[in-house]
Amino acid sequence: MIKQPAYLKKGDKIAIVCPAKKLPKPIDYGISILQGWGLEVVIGQSVTASHHQFAGTDQLRAQDLQQFLDDTSIKAIIAARGGYGTIRIIDELDFTLFKANPKWIIGFSDITVLLSHLYADLKTQSIHGQMPYTFEESTPEALESLRKALFGEIDVYNYSNEFPNKEGNISGELIGGNLTLLLAVEGSVSEMDYKNKILFIEDVGEHEYAIDRMMRTLKRKGKLKDLKALIVGAFNELGEEGIAFGQSPEEVIWELVKEYDYPVCFNFPSGHINDNRAMVLGKMINLSIEKNKVTFKY
Repeated sequence: MIKQPAYLKKGDKIAIVCPAKKLPKPIDYGISILQGWGLEVVIGQSVTASHHQFAGTDQLRAQDLQQFLDDTSIKAIIAARGGYGTIRIIDELDFTLFKANPKWIIGFSDITVLLSHLYADLKTQSIHGQMPYTFEESTPEALESLRKALFGEIDVYNYSNEFPNKEGNISGELIGGNLTLLLAVEGSVSEMDYKNKILFIEDVGEHEYAIDRMMRTLKRKGKLKDLKALIVGAFNELGEEGIAFGQSPEEVIWELVKEYDYPVCFNFPSGHINDNRAMVLGKMINLSIEKNKVTFKY
């Protein structure tokens, strides 16, 4: 059974940390949004730290996150940004006190390492959603979806898309995150169980051939055949190819999963885009997929 941390209420403390790359600019706007939701914001040392491209040394980032994992007065921890670096500290963290008092962990991109670990090893829900570094460019809908996820308000996402979906209606447990990072934790204690789950994937800055390779790796490992559904989020800012690959990310993914019976939707509003809707990993969802229209609800 996947544990759900307690929903937030006004007056709760939320900590901001940087488990990966350092911040190139202040996140005052993001802090003000969280405060506007009635939360008390606590800033970790890593938010202002710098060590090469990282938000402080591995030791500092691990200690910073550990402090808030252990502090029972902190009801949620949100990563300020992603980048690269979470995998360098994940095995240094002690989740003993967290297990007794689980709290919401929020982030996306590189933070997928932490979210996947929470699901796989600690059987705890977490939130794939906007981070303070991305708040300023975020759509109001994406920020509101994060607020609702944190405060336990029911949300429904309706959207239309051009690339044709594979139709179906299904309920199931949501897992997933950044495709590159899901592959990075394969074979470790942080590897999610994909069987009978609704898988969500997204990525940014990848070449089409790399997306093809990662999806084929998942298929060869048997990860794709027993899903309940597949949600394909944004695959954007594609790397330039010297010679055209010949397939879009959507075409790559469709070719590899079209043989399976489960429904598939494309261009879901989540990922490295402004309209990055919150996805509560480990939570049961209902998914209604028509050819060019999708309804997602908790």
